[in-house]
Amino acid sequence: MKKISQIARKYPLSVACIILIWLLCVFIEIPRTSLNNVKFIDKWTHFAMYGGTCSIIWLEYLRAHKRLNPTRLLVWAFVAPILMSGIIELVQAYFTTNRQGEWLDLAANSVGVVLGNCIGLMLNWFAFRRK
Repeated sequence: MKKISQIARKYPLSVACIILIWLLCVFIEIPRTSLNNVKFIDKWTHFAMYGGTCSIIWLEYLRAHKRLNPTRLLVWAFVAPILMSGIIELVQAYFTTNRQGEWLDLAANSVGVVLGNCIGLMLNWFAFRRK
């Protein structure tokens, strides 16, 4: 339990984004709006959610650590979000009645993760240049 509170203290925005993704993707039914007429709006939303979350993970990691640990970042900012995305899609497909699991959602999430990590690498580059 102590480890979880340390993570929440070090990475509050990242934890909030992850909780929000779970709430939006599994527990909350999304209402119909005029944006539903936009082609692939849900895929763009997934892309933005995961890209933003991974960017925030990088930003908070760079703020909390003096040195970059590439293995840790690969696991927590790249592999874990893609695995989480796959798990959410499986949960939607097999354990919810109001949501559907879709391979295209997983693909959009994965592209968002890649973009978020590219942004994170740029943030690291700027932070490294400044120091």
